[in-house]
Amino acid sequence: MNQAVTSVPQVELWGGVECTCRRVGDAYSDQLTRSGHRTRLSDLDRFADLGLRTLRYPILWEHVAPESLDRPNWQWADERLARLQALVIEPIVGLVHHGSGPRYTALDQPTFAPGLARYARMVAERYPWVKYYTPVNEPLTTARFSGLYGLWYPHGCSDNTFVRILLNELQATKLAMLAIWEVNPEAQLVQTEDLGQAHGTPAMAAQIEFENHRRWLTFDLLGGRVTPSHPLWGYLRTHGISEAELQDFIDEPLPPDVLGINHYVTSERYLDERVELYPGLPITGGQCHKGYIDTEAVRVAGVEVTGLENLLSETWERYAIPLAITESHLGCTREEQLRWLHQTWAAANRLLAEGVELRGLTVWSLLGAFDWDSLLTLDEGRYEPGVFDVRGCEPRPTALYHMVRGLIRDGHYTHPVLAGLGWWQRDLRIYWPAEAA
Repeated sequence: MNQAVTSVPQVELWGGVECTCRRVGDAYSDQLTRSGHRTRLSDLDRFADLGLRTLRYPILWEHVAPESLDRPNWQWADERLARLQALVIEPIVGLVHHGSGPRYTALDQPTFAPGLARYARMVAERYPWVKYYTPVNEPLTTARFSGLYGLWYPHGCSDNTFVRILLNELQATKLAMLAIWEVNPEAQLVQTEDLGQAHGTPAMAAQIEFENHRRWLTFDLLGGRVTPSHPLWGYLRTHGISEAELQDFIDEPLPPDVLGINHYVTSERYLDERVELYPGLPITGGQCHKGYIDTEAVRVAGVEVTGLENLLSETWERYAIPLAITESHLGCTREEQLRWLHQTWAAANRLLAEGVELRGLTVWSLLGAFDWDSLLTLDEGRYEPGVFDVRGCEPRPTALYHMVRGLIRDGHYTHPVLAGLGWWQRDLRIYWPAEAA
């Protein structure tokens, strides 16, 4: 992508479409249908008019082959990918996005990995020009929500289910990429994950340490780093993962070509055993501690969050693999959305100037998102606009639209609100009193 010529290199702006196809019980909820994008090919022209030349885009297993891999329907995918080609937009194709696959499989089933591999090969054979793939979006996050917290199908609430789902997703990723490479040896894996970080009270130190090791598992397992000396080797073995399964990743690792970091204001967490200080919040339990609060770190007085810039630096130092910010969205007022993107853009460019190989910053989500305030457990139509607001007859450009277009075309953007701090940097962010910190 050719962005505006400036005196110093700047990070490339990518785009992304919120495309979660999640299952709760027997019901599916499809963000592409809810945003209208499933029936609106013209959205791709809108994205091109912004100047975007790289786009995270779904060709989901649940959509193409909902009943059987023997009866795929490629019409929608054919139209969209042909249009992206014509618009000279490079897709990063996602195959499963917070989903459990079609009804004939599930994240915890042995059919998931070979099924996704077969589907990936079908996609690669039909679109051999596609170079970038994300077979499974956020495997660790999906495994937590589906196997540990019970929010999404198959609604597991145990460490055994969590680690089995995670291993299935990563085995599926590995088999999918191997199948794709047989068709297109030049294909690359863009592996996304919400990294986050845990903070908390001294009494929660063991749980905090565990979670801060766990957050790396997607990249560590794929990269063959989970050896007997890894801090979580014993945890995985205790909860049902065989030594042979782990050895398979050690012997034949699949380090991603790009590590995609998804970051939200809620990504960093604060753990506190003093549950009485947080009236109304649910009490949770973990591997090392039972009965504590897990809340947004940014909401607790006295807590200094690590922040995206430091998290990216830490990731670069740990892996030395090219990075991208693959999601960065804030559901709030237009002023706060502008500040959030502006600060993310500035942080990304500082890292680039310091020598971090940062491939792109994804404006997520172009068409907004529905019901993420309930983590998609409810279908209430709670909408957060993105670069476009889809609540009218046609998508309407928002304030973010003008900012994104300015950054791509001019390399900078000015607006009076950018001089102010975001709510996440002001005292109004605090929900819980100082004594809770």
